[in-house]
Amino acid sequence: MLYTKTPYAQHQFIDTEGKAVGNLPSWMENSEQLLRFYRTMTLIRLFDKRVVSLQRTGQMGTYASCLGQEAIGTAIGCALQPQDVFVPYYRDQAAQYLRGVTLPQMLQYWGGDEWGNHFTGTAAGDFPNCVPIATQVTHAAGIASAFKIRGEKRAALVTCGEGATSRGDFYEPMNLAGVWQLPLVLVVNNNQWAISVPRHLQTGAATIAQKAVAAGIEGFQVDGNDVCAVYDAVQYALEKARAGKGATLVEAVTYRLCDHTTADDATRYRDHEEVSAAWLKEPVKRLQTFLHERGLWNEQKEQQLVAECQAEIEQGVKDFQALPLQPVDDLFDYLFDTTPPHLIAQRERAKQKAARLAGGNRHGH
Repeated sequence: MLYTKTPYAQHQFIDTEGKAVGNLPSWMENSEQLLRFYRTMTLIRLFDKRVVSLQRTGQMGTYASCLGQEAIGTAIGCALQPQDVFVPYYRDQAAQYLRGVTLPQMLQYWGGDEWGNHFTGTAAGDFPNCVPIATQVTHAAGIASAFKIRGEKRAALVTCGEGATSRGDFYEPMNLAGVWQLPLVLVVNNNQWAISVPRHLQTGAATIAQKAVAAGIEGFQVDGNDVCAVYDAVQYALEKARAGKGATLVEAVTYRLCDHTTADDATRYRDHEEVSAAWLKEPVKRLQTFLHERGLWNEQKEQQLVAECQAEIEQGVKDFQALPLQPVDDLFDYLFDTTPPHLIAQRERAKQKAARLAGGNRHGH
């Protein structure tokens, strides 16, 4: 039981300089797995940048960037099995991609098209993004309860930010998971900021991980910028859950290098020095250095990967922009049995605006 021995010391295999730390697990000898981590994080970082640019030019709705937090989602997506159910929040692009959600589908979601929540393939049983804070934890506990009642060797994994752990919607299902020994894994993306509120002002707990003690479940910290450490921890927690040994809280300590969303301006509440220091610990460069030192990566491979990722992203953008706009009537026709007069008037104005926009770009304003 590696994690229960030092529950609140950050679990780590690769330090901030890209150097190996301690005894590495045997699975890290699998170069294909390491390269899969790196490709996914590179793709999602480039995709993230592209979506922000689309939003800034009026072609996308408000977007929640995952800049600096790619290792967490990548590790989760690689550790989950097809029979598991993933219950994400709004900063899980990497995990969703690995679960079969396509780039055009993600763009649909952030572009305001409900069909972006209609998953196919591996992710068919997964839940859509949850924007209300922490309510997805309650959903995940319900899913895990169903698995336990049916005697299925499956796990539910739910994600949230550290700010969500201060809500009852987090504590209550975690308590239930402890009482009923549910096959539930809670991964907290501790990115240090709950919108504009710093970590130390939104909870008095010394760590997020120790909140597991109150629920009687295992909890531990990992270096959220070390994709190998996060993967190792999440894989352990999932295997434990599937074996009927109860729930686990994993606190992945990282930093939100971006604004909370594209509707935010983090320069108003964060010091430049703090962000600059966090950039020195970010996950993509760290893994790249680790791969270089093991002879698994070089500049030529990097250029080829970036070109491949950019081509995939641009094709995804083209596929998204080629999709037909959803009928404006759908915004109004499913709210009431009989549409109120004031909504009828709003619908007509909305349809007129949609007609004017039809000749411009897909999501122009």
